[in-house]
Amino acid sequence: MVIKIFLVLAVIVIVFVVVVARQPSEFRIARSITISASPSAVFSQVNDFHNWEAWSPWAKLDPAAKESYAGPSAGTGAIYAWAGNNQVGEGRMTITERHPNDLIRIKLEFDKPFKATNTAEFAFQPHGNQTVVTWSMFGKNNFMSKAMGLVMNCDKMVGGQFEKGLAQLKTIAESATKEAKR
Repeated sequence: MVIKIFLVLAVIVIVFVVVVARQPSEFRIARSITISASPSAVFSQVNDFHNWEAWSPWAKLDPAAKESYAGPSAGTGAIYAWAGNNQVGEGRMTITERHPNDLIRIKLEFDKPFKATNTAEFAFQPHGNQTVVTWSMFGKNNFMSKAMGLVMNCDKMVGGQFEKGLAQLKTIAESATKEAKR
């Protein structure tokens, strides 16, 4: 009887490991929004981490999170670190590449609730008097990420936060544009 239980458990574990191993080894989450502002107006909101508190969805999840900044105030080399509750975790972002009014690439390092290093990007594409902003995050899925993906829809969860952040960014950039025209 004990051997049968052990064999059943072994088969379940093996099937689980095989199913997890067959999940995609890379992920990409992206959301876009059209903002009635120039690429430079939107770019400036993202290029300086000090501006993120106004539009980042994670800032609202833990207003008491500890934050710190290092390096230049904006652009390549700017660093933002945070430590907060279990909804925001702990980590740091570093702007690794920027092309004015076109692209910002960020190294995103999580320490808690789990260790991970991913890349986040903001692409700014002019579209008449508007700008299409695409916020994306991509990286590799380790075994634990693959296993979590079986029970959680990370694209929906993180993508939903991207949508909230982009909506806030839209409000701020469009308000600033209207104010500048006065």
